[in-house]
Amino acid sequence: MSRRIILDRSSLRCWICAVVTIFALVIPAAAHEIRPAYLQIDQTGPTRYSVMWRTPLLSGTRLPVVLQFPEGVRNLMEPAERALPDSLVERRVVETTSGGLSGKRIEFTGLQATITDVLVRVHLLDGSVSTTLVRPSHPWIEIADGRGRLEVAKTFVVHGIEHILFGYDHLLFVLALILIARDWRALLLTVTAFTLAHSITLTLATLGFVDVPGPPVEATIAFSILLLACEIVRIDRGQPSLTARRPWLVAFAFGLLHGLGFAGALADLELPKGDIPLALLFFNVGVEIGQLLFIAAVIAIVAAVRRHATVNGRAAYLASTYAIGAMASFWFIERVAAF
Repeated sequence: MSRRIILDRSSLRCWICAVVTIFALVIPAAAHEIRPAYLQIDQTGPTRYSVMWRTPLLSGTRLPVVLQFPEGVRNLMEPAERALPDSLVERRVVETTSGGLSGKRIEFTGLQATITDVLVRVHLLDGSVSTTLVRPSHPWIEIADGRGRLEVAKTFVVHGIEHILFGYDHLLFVLALILIARDWRALLLTVTAFTLAHSITLTLATLGFVDVPGPPVEATIAFSILLLACEIVRIDRGQPSLTARRPWLVAFAFGLLHGLGFAGALADLELPKGDIPLALLFFNVGVEIGQLLFIAAVIAIVAAVRRHATVNGRAAYLASTYAIGAMASFWFIERVAAF
């Protein structure tokens, strides 16, 4: 097969170094630690609400965000806090002294100083349910009636896009897959296999058919990137490799593992069972949109570098491969040490 078929190996050697350099400069070392906070409010009486507030731990430190209810809201039960490996869960019962919470504002003090979103789910007595994603630039929410399925779908699509675009280890794995692909057909088959595989395990894990602890999954994801980097070196040396002959098969196998990592983003929210099918569907759609956006950005970089830059192809190729391996090694050691 020709080595120059639209997406040829020589071009990849030129642009991949620039892309990986960007990863190394702008990506925090602890990939996949940015998980959303979660607020669940269930109305149990005309003026009474059950509240569950979950905040992630970042490198063992509590997220510096304080839940602040409006005036006229008091605790009927003092907050009870439970520590989990990656988050803190606080439960309480509150009562309003002047009507319900509808039309009132709940603030997340300190959220504007973070890069973490808050997923808010409100279930009222009339059966209406609203699900909203609160961002640091707008750190409050006004409680209103249920916003309908379209709004819920939009919320989880956005959450899925953000999860993949901030899931730097997943992006680095996709980047390595692009590097291995020798032409458009191979790239299409490889990415499709990866998408199909992680969709399968994302669904199984979210629905409760598969239950694997998060930390080992995250460590193994990092190890999968390291293995892929080693395979790239073998291919470059001309050594026999299953990855070179069947990249789609390797992508499918590792995709099953990465799907478990995606599932953690939904499992951590402890969504009610009634919300899981809709959340699962549109979160998965968001993940795929984010993945396609990333691939499109990479291809745009390919075109730009081919037009404007002159790079030592082999040196850039090897440097970028070893950079991928080095970053994956660091993540693997860090995650194993955190067990």
